[in-house]
Amino acid sequence: MSRTGSAVAGIGAAALGAAAGQLVAFGVNPAAAPIVAVGAAIVDRVPTPLKEWAVATLGTADKAVLIATVVVGVAVLSAVAGILAARRPAVGYGLLAVVGLIGVVAASTRPASGQLDWLPSIVGTAVAMAVLRLELRWLADRPGQGPDARAGIDRRVLITGAAGVVAAGAAAALSGGSAAPTASAPVTIPTAATPEPALPAGLEATVPDVSPLRTPIEDFYRIDTALVLPRVSTDTWTLQVDGMVASPFTLTWAELLAMPMIERDITLTCVSNPIGGPYISSTRFLGVRVADLLRRAQPNAEADQVLSSSVDGFTASTPLAVLLDGRDAMIAIAMDGQPLTQVHGFPARLVTPGLYGYVGATKWLSRLKVSTFAADEAYWTQRGWSENGPVKTATRIDTPVERIAPGKAVIAGVAWATHRGVGKVEVQVDNGPWTTTQLGPDVGLDYWRQWYLPWDATAGPHRLSARAYDASGLPQIADVQDVLPDGATGYHVVQVNVG
Repeated sequence: MSRTGSAVAGIGAAALGAAAGQLVAFGVNPAAAPIVAVGAAIVDRVPTPLKEWAVATLGTADKAVLIATVVVGVAVLSAVAGILAARRPAVGYGLLAVVGLIGVVAASTRPASGQLDWLPSIVGTAVAMAVLRLELRWLADRPGQGPDARAGIDRRVLITGAAGVVAAGAAAALSGGSAAPTASAPVTIPTAATPEPALPAGLEATVPDVSPLRTPIEDFYRIDTALVLPRVSTDTWTLQVDGMVASPFTLTWAELLAMPMIERDITLTCVSNPIGGPYISSTRFLGVRVADLLRRAQPNAEADQVLSSSVDGFTASTPLAVLLDGRDAMIAIAMDGQPLTQVHGFPARLVTPGLYGYVGATKWLSRLKVSTFAADEAYWTQRGWSENGPVKTATRIDTPVERIAPGKAVIAGVAWATHRGVGKVEVQVDNGPWTTTQLGPDVGLDYWRQWYLPWDATAGPHRLSARAYDASGLPQIADVQDVLPDGATGYHVVQVNVG
């Protein structure tokens, strides 16, 4: 039999095995699907600079690219296994078993792995081996004549391979779920004890291309480590509050909804957001004050952090003092008047004004453990990021970009100094003087400010720079620093061609 036929047989067998594993994972744990588990293990183990490169280069497509890379890698190994199995069965099937073992180890060693997370990879490997044996038998039994024989590819092998690819894709789509909340009945969110007034009209009504004052849910940025979005039912969801406390307790969904609710307008930003980057958004959140939960639990005097955990095993460490300093950190259940979407942490997430997301915005929240920084390291602090993540004052030029026509124009954007407030924004054109801009509506210390500056744009290339000041008059840091270990610094600079 030909090497091509054997390789196709190996790929087809692996595809059907992956489909079987995916379907088993749908009943066990979607994150335990072989391809997903291997991808998640890679995310956990790659060096931090490589992760930052992926986010900066690929943006929100980083997860899709990773999964595609894993699929290609498995396909190559499976093709080699098919070729070897045709000539040296023990070696070929052994390689296929090793591929399956990688999936078993990856699924079983995840932080939130369950007792049966090994099962999808085992089933997938068994199916792949059985299918490969059948395909190789078909190839060996083919008559040695005719054009198909010279090509060495049996139609049944091609059909099996195609069916495997389709089945694997369908199984992945089935287990991927939707972005809708998961509950036995539609989720009804309560109202806040003191509802916030409606947001004022933003500059977007009069300044084209500036970021809207409130970010639409579908445009709200997403940065997390989940390759498969957790699917959490409000029927079984609980929030455990324990650790170094005098009175640990567990809340059900109904008990959480029965607590006093607050709504606040908050800007969230990711520590991986480069100067001028897109990983920042603003909206109105509804939830329960974290401070209320912590006071009920009564933290020990020695405690200095709260380790929040997601249902998928992700952890974040938030300074205890920050959660008790009077800011409106909350367990959010809704954004922009709607229940949280699955993408943004349904049914509940942590939201901490003034902190980057990696230390204060855990999604799919399941536990708050009062602890110390010395005793517990969170996911990102284990990987070289700072323990404390206060948001730095910064601004972004939204418009203009690249090229505009000469004449009357507007330079505009957004600035933020979360939990300190924005005092002013200045713009510099080329090497000219810094000019104070007009600020948009003030929504509060925890929310960004829109700004704009009329500009008489003359023909030629121009360099636009912007810098922000917080409400106390402190300017943003001018020195350029990358995002690692505690957020980027420097002024946003845009090159614009007028003409």
